[in-house]
Amino acid sequence: MKKAALGRGLGALIPDSRQAVQEIEVGRIKPNPDQPRKSFDRTSLEELAASIREKGVLQPVMVRRGGEDEYYLIAGERRWRAAAIAGLEKIPVIIKESGPGESLELALIENIQRDDLNPMETAEAFQRLIEEFGYTQEELSRRVGKDRATVANYLRLLKLPVEIKGLVRDERLSMGHAKAIVSLPTRRLQVDAARAVVKKGLSVRETEALCRRLTAPEKGKRAKDPDIVELEERLKRSLGTKVRIRHRGKGGRIEIEYYSLEELDRLLETLLT
Repeated sequence: MKKAALGRGLGALIPDSRQAVQEIEVGRIKPNPDQPRKSFDRTSLEELAASIREKGVLQPVMVRRGGEDEYYLIAGERRWRAAAIAGLEKIPVIIKESGPGESLELALIENIQRDDLNPMETAEAFQRLIEEFGYTQEELSRRVGKDRATVANYLRLLKLPVEIKGLVRDERLSMGHAKAIVSLPTRRLQVDAARAVVKKGLSVRETEALCRRLTAPEKGKRAKDPDIVELEERLKRSLGTKVRIRHRGKGGRIEIEYYSLEELDRLLETLLT
């Protein structure tokens, strides 16, 4: 398929005067087998279903014709699912004459532009558009209305280890966390950092600091354990000065820096009270 056919991006999904809204039985509509969104929050669907019971489906879903007497969704699966939960027999639809390939492209763009996929789903949708429809990152950024750097950052997430991708899918790590972790040079460091972030509930800023420390080990030394790095950061914030933990086997030492006698007095007062 040529990209020019979908040069309007999501505009191709917006109905015009020639696209009449019809009512079709909910059971005759099938989900898009290539739907980029893999999970639908049940609580959110129930809330939408309650709204639909009260006000109906305010925006029609987009479908294409499938086999005899059936249709496949292009856009609006969340509304379709909620309508089924609400017990509606029929749902308003716009039938778009398109093949499966075009439907997939439209579905991917529609989901990305609605900005409600989790980061891994968005990254995978970007990758499919690049692989299956020949987009460059620059073209993709124009199609979906995001700057090129944002597109590149999402695609970098695909390089993360499977364990970390799972944490992002489960929303235990945010896009900000993942963006910091993917900057680490080895998969081992990435996994160790991700586990430390989840275990300690680190913020994105704390994660960025952790990753900076992990990528700047002392000369001739191997990278520090993420737990040690995080303890150093906590002590630094508590004492207001640079702190190093030298851990060896079952013991070690803590080094606390000071730059004047007045600062030494302040630190002693803090430590001894």
